[in-house]
This record gives sequence, structure tokens and C-alpha cells, in this order.
Amino acid sequence: MSHARRRLVRGATSLVIAAVLLAGLAGPSAALSSAYPTLSGGNRGVNVKALQHLLRQHRVTIAVRVDDTGGDRPMFERRLIPVDGVYGPNTDTVVREFQRRNGLPVNGRTTSDTWSKLVVSLKPGAHGEAVAALQRLLIEKRGSDLDVNATFDAATRSAVARFQRHIGLDDTGTVGTATWRRLLAHLERPVYGSILCPYEVGNGSAKWGTSEAVGQIQAAAGRVVAAGHGRVGIGDIGWEHGGDIALHQTHEQGLDIDIRAMRDAEDQCRWGVRWDWSSYDRAATRVLVRAIRATAPGHIKVIYFNDPVLIREGLTTWFAGHDDHIHVRYCQVVHALSTYDC
Repeated sequence: MSHARRRLVRGATSLVIAAVLLAGLAGPSAALSSAYPTLSGGNRGVNVKALQHLLRQHRVTIAVRVDDTGGDRPMFERRLIPVDGVYGPNTDTVVREFQRRNGLPVNGRTTSDTWSKLVVSLKPGAHGEAVAALQRLLIEKRGSDLDVNATFDAATRSAVARFQRHIGLDDTGTVGTATWRRLLAHLERPVYGSILCPYEVGNGSAKWGTSEAVGQIQAAAGRVVAAGHGRVGIGDIGWEHGGDIALHQTHEQGLDIDIRAMRDAEDQCRWGVRWDWSSYDRAATRVLVRAIRATAPGHIKVIYFNDPVLIREGLTTWFAGHDDHIHVRYCQVVHALSTYDC
């Protein structure tokens, strides 16, 4: 067989493989859910901050060692959980305690049954941790000009009413179950600046992801910048309310994020790069992929990128069309679509 014919056969084979993979990826489509998000160990982001505020609202505490003498009888005191946006062991422990108190399945996962017990009705004049949770969500998801002062003031009421109009609820300015659920389920955009930058492939504002996906990629990018490799370039994620995106088979659930590979000159915010170009920085890309995995333990479904070295190392998976960018698919425990179920 001639060299040219072998190339044609290889090309046709690659197209067939890509078509099969795309068909498997597409699967059954589903509208973006407005149900309470499921949070569990390894998640990050403003929804986790809201959860932590609500656990504080209900005065669920954790035992914290307060002496450093190293004696045989260490001293502990009960404290409220800090609001750090990380669903770590302390948050898991406090969620389990809240579930015990409320007769819920004790599994450490914050699902709809746990959210429904956590959220409280709020109206102007209210004070406390639940109001702080509300304010953080409005700031990070809707860009509201608020202070996190734990007081349901006039500015907070206006921000609530604007959000209710935005999603088609009656703009009462008070917060009940429906508003909590829709606010927690709403997608958000990454914060661009010192650690992240956007790049475009023609889909403009398709930069909306789940709170958890956005929190996790921002944490990973922070590690990359701290290691001296420059900012991380973010491409398409999804539309604000889900739906089909040109050039993509997925990106409908806010859990798929396209990211540029890293360049030797650390200028990936200006230019893209393929894994087989001389300007590609494999070492920095390896740091990025490892950071993505480390900042979302248990919440990575797959990472597509066609660098054969990273594939051999078990860090990424081959998929047609992923020579010049990394596709991270985050997952959620108990997701309606198997494609995104952890």
C-alpha cells in the first residue's frame, strides 16, 4: 500500500473513531436542572460557602482541639465551621451531624432533602448567617453590588427582586424555597484577572458553569500561577441557562470547561498552542492537569487532551479535535445524566 493511501486509511479510521465517540458522548440530552445541586466532599465554590453559612445558621458545631501541650488529655471546644468554600472533612462531618439531627440519611452529601431542611425563609429586616449565604450567592452569581453584612437591607431586597424577575418568579423581594433552589442551581461565570483569562472560539458569552466547576478551576489555576507558569486561559463552558453550543456535542450542563494548553513563553492568554508545536510547554501543562485533579478530588469524570506523553502518564485521554486545548469534564454525585454522574 502506498504511503499516501496509508495516510488516507488512517485518516478515515480516525474519523470513524471520532464519530463513534461523539455519538456516545452526546447520549440523551436533558435541560439544565433547576433542582438543588448535590454537593459532596471535594467540591468548591460559592454554593459550598452558602452551605457553610446555613450550617452556621443552624448552630451545628465541630469539636476543635484548643491546646497544643500534647498531653494525654487534650482540650476541645465546639466551634462553628469556617466559611472557606471547600467541602473538606470538617464540612462533611458537620453535614452528617445536621443529617442526624433531622432524621435524614447520614451520608455527608448535601442533596435536596438536606437543602430543604437547611434553607430558611427570609424577608427584609432579617439578620444572620442565612442572609450572608443569600448575599454571597447574589454577588457571585448575579454580580449584585452588596456587602456580606448578614442584614436583609434594602439593597439585598432589590437584588433578590431582580434575580426573581430574571428567572421568572414573582418579584416579591422575599426568599422562600423556590428562590433558594433557583439561586443555588443558577450557573456563574469565572472571575478573570490575576489567575484566569478568557479566550474565544466564536461563542462569546458561553462562559457559564456550575458553582462547583468554576470554584474548582479557579483553585487549580491559582496553583499554576503560584508555580510561575502564567494565567490559565478559559474557553467555552456553557450558556447561562444551558442549551446547545456551536462546535460542541456537550457543554450543556455547566460541567465541561475548555482550557488552553500551556506555552513556553507563558503567553497562553494571547495565543493558543498544539501539543506537537515547539512552543508547547509540556511540564507546565502537566502541572495544570495535576492541579485540576488535585483541586477536585472525586469530581473529575474525564480530561481530554491529545499529548501522548500525558496520556501514557494517565493524566489525560485522547479525543479527536483536542490537540490544542484541554477539555475537563467535572462530575456531580447523583446527576440525572450518566455522562456527569461521579
